[in-house]
Amino acid sequence: MIASLRRLMPDRFIIVLIATLAVATVTPATGTALEGIGWASSAAIFTLFFLHGARLSPAAVAAGAKHWRLQLAILGFGYGAFPLAMAVARAGLGGWLAPEMLIGLVFLSVLPTTVQSSIAYASIARGNVAASVIASAASNLLGVVLTPLLFALIAGGAVGGVSLAAVGKVALLLLLPFALGQVVRGRVLPVVTRHAKAAGMLDKLTIILAVYVAFAHAARDGLWARIGAEVLGGLALVVAIVLGAAFAGAWALGAMLKLNPEDRATLLFASSHKSLATGAPMAAILLPPAVAGAAILPLLLYHQLQLMLSAWIATWLAGQAAQTTIEQDGERKNRRDGPP
Repeated sequence: MIASLRRLMPDRFIIVLIATLAVATVTPATGTALEGIGWASSAAIFTLFFLHGARLSPAAVAAGAKHWRLQLAILGFGYGAFPLAMAVARAGLGGWLAPEMLIGLVFLSVLPTTVQSSIAYASIARGNVAASVIASAASNLLGVVLTPLLFALIAGGAVGGVSLAAVGKVALLLLLPFALGQVVRGRVLPVVTRHAKAAGMLDKLTIILAVYVAFAHAARDGLWARIGAEVLGGLALVVAIVLGAAFAGAWALGAMLKLNPEDRATLLFASSHKSLATGAPMAAILLPPAVAGAAILPLLLYHQLQLMLSAWIATWLAGQAAQTTIEQDGERKNRRDGPP
């Protein structure tokens, strides 16, 4: 119970990001300083995806074919059903939320799954951890291409500057370094493994820089004059509803496909989680500076809420799995001890 309550507390890194947002709002960098931070952010993004390429084993993705129904369900939900549902919902929310926030919700819907948390909660829930690892790798690998393409398709004309032309920038800062990492993987991986802690810090630094740049531009362009506490509260409610619908839809899909409990738990977390680690840097690339700050807000809220909801669901699923195991052990014992 105490462990579950702890997971309801704000993630420590979310607190750091809120502090970054506050600093960018109160003392935003301008001119040459902001341009320099922007270049540093781009360099960090390039390096981060180079390391992602070096870490990911092509054999691990190929192994996913053993669970092809589960993998297709995860990718189909995350890159098909979720974006389609958000595209429909966006039309109904047009009079409720600012255009930048609607863009943020669309952007959220086309992001890949998380790597760490979707695997961690599948493990807690006694799900198929191996399939979860493969699903997160495949989702993030495909996301380098699918996220900008789907985003341009759904939201391309909604805000100035969002178009298929942005895919070229993504290819330069994400796909190119990822491919380079794959090419030199054999030489680089031992170094990355030895310095895993530093590589993890780079993940966080990249997000911090992307968030700072986005909100520094947003503050300069008067974001908080347009968005008050009431609007933020409404956004939080919408994001919570989106999260609940995503979890319910993923769970229902698992039932419809008649997956076993382990695979169903993996589908639940891998298809409904959305990655802040990929989303924040990608927003800085895909979105105009005036839009990126507001567009990241739905992702920040969703990320924290998915951790909180997943904590309760994973604990409940673990209890259900334990109870099932006890009942099955009892049935086997009764069959052994029964009359000949």
